[in-house]
Amino acid sequence: QVQLVESGGGLVQAGDSLRLSCAASGRAFSLYTMGWFRQVPGREREFAAAISGSGGSTHYADSVKGRFTISRDNAKNTVYLQMNSLKPEDTAVYYCAAGRIIGITSTQRQYDYWGQGTQVTVSS
Repeated sequence: QVQLVESGGGLVQAGDSLRLSCAASGRAFSLYTMGWFRQVPGREREFAAAISGSGGSTHYADSVKGRFTISRDNAKNTVYLQMNSLKPEDTAVYYCAAGRIIGITSTQRQYDYWGQGTQVTVSS
């Protein structure tokens, strides 16, 4: 069992930066692929970024590529999402997810554990 707790959300202006953190409890954190997803009310949750267990591979949605960076610290059981050049359309609840996946994927059903989410609001 893995429990995930996100933090770092908030209200920022367009062009600002924000770093989200996701702390994981449980064992063998390095065996889990970690992902960040986001959801706007009334819309489906969408993929943002993912990172392999070792941290050696990453994958991004086109909408965030070049602006967001996912990283992890396996010694601290934590995954991060550095968000730069934020836009109003980045406004969403951001969720952290973990899955025992070979490689990395943007497919939500392959992630077994989810956090409660943290709100990010970007004003224009």
